[in-house]
Amino acid sequence: MSQAITLDTTRPDFDKVIQDIVDYVLTYDVTTSDEAMKTARYDFMDTIGCGLLALNYPACTKMLGPIVPGATMQGTGSRVPGTSYELDPVRAAWNIGAMVRWLDYNDTWLAAEWGHPSDNLGAILSLADYLSRQRMAEGKDSLTMKDVITAMIKAHEVQGVIALENCFNRAGLDHVMLVRIASTAISAQMLGCNRDDCLNAVSHAWLDGSALRTYRHAPNTGSRKSWAAGDASSRGLFLAFMAQRGEMGYPSAITAKGWGFQDVSFREKELVFKQGYGTYTMENILFKISFPAEFHAQTAVEAAITLHPEIVHRLNEIKSINIKTQESGDRIINKVGPLDNPADRDHCLQYMIAVGLLKGNLTAEDYEDNVANDPRIDALRDKMEVSEDPRFTKEYLEADKRAIGNSIQVFFNDGTSTDNVVVDYPVGHRRRREEGIPLLKEKFERYLRGKVSQKKSDQILEICADQATFERTTVNQMMELLSQ
Repeated sequence: MSQAITLDTTRPDFDKVIQDIVDYVLTYDVTTSDEAMKTARYDFMDTIGCGLLALNYPACTKMLGPIVPGATMQGTGSRVPGTSYELDPVRAAWNIGAMVRWLDYNDTWLAAEWGHPSDNLGAILSLADYLSRQRMAEGKDSLTMKDVITAMIKAHEVQGVIALENCFNRAGLDHVMLVRIASTAISAQMLGCNRDDCLNAVSHAWLDGSALRTYRHAPNTGSRKSWAAGDASSRGLFLAFMAQRGEMGYPSAITAKGWGFQDVSFREKELVFKQGYGTYTMENILFKISFPAEFHAQTAVEAAITLHPEIVHRLNEIKSINIKTQESGDRIINKVGPLDNPADRDHCLQYMIAVGLLKGNLTAEDYEDNVANDPRIDALRDKMEVSEDPRFTKEYLEADKRAIGNSIQVFFNDGTSTDNVVVDYPVGHRRRREEGIPLLKEKFERYLRGKVSQKKSDQILEICADQATFERTTVNQMMELLSQ
């Protein structure tokens, strides 16, 4: 005979994790950090540039636009940069987020968990444009780009701080859950939700759990990884709109015994936080300036390009290629066997190194079939030996370093070898900002001029060249310049 179980229906306070996120986005003044504000301007430029470049690829553009033909909001909706689309803000967030992430070229955050905090721009920019057009229709002022980058700093921080000590990928969960949580929180704040509504919204973001990482790993690597973040960002905006309408929340969405996120999705582990929210993530963000490649491979590609002149005329003499990487790189992008599509190739350490050795460069086009069919690439891959270097792993996790080291040494049949080329920090790292920012500006201008008219490009570049000018520029003006 079964024993009756009595359930306590007392509704608890909201989980501390949820309260901390909400109190941060509602009350913290990020504008006190000049470094964060300046970096956020560069982050906006870089993110938009990546999205515009993605419009060169039909695999991306076929996914854009309204979800069904004709579902547009001409004159009142959110505009999608580089296109003529004006959509409801949730769908626009999907579009912008997918463009930004398509080529794996936007910013990166590496800690216990990984991710790309600029993915949140999908929700932030689409909502800022929608709200600005509403305000202007009511005779009020548009939001400014200062509003956009302060929202970016907060979204970066929510995603980045959660990632510092909590490794969701080891539980099989994809990092885009952090995009959804951050986008929900900042969208609710931008919508003017009160604290209770913000708590409700963020609780829903945790209830959603996470997508599986299956689409990022062999043998299932595929193009969903290119739109998953746009999907997460748009979902965050949707949840914020729901909360604005008064949808109830779920206070112990994370900690509920047996039913909460920690017990169900995080293998009964408690979330860990060793620092609060501020401006740390934006100040330390990693830019993918040189190569559209999974970030754990950035320094490896740089090392390969360094070796290119020495080995390109001795390909037939190569006996082996020794590669040392961090534990995370070894675990997620060390791949052998066939690579079936661009999404598979840009997450293969050996493929990216092979192209760098062969060409002395690596571009988005190098993941396409016409390049991948070069038999020399797989011939080089077959000669590669990849292993973890404990120092790289240790310094990868150190808060004052956040290094992403890789090394490559090539050995020849005659017993000679190249030097062991070691690169600890990529060009996009905070420690190489002085070197990296001029290259980031060049990257932005190159992709901007590819999709926006010369006149508009000139105006955008003039605006983005100065912090004060950028901050006072209205969202409406910026979106008019970015749209076709």
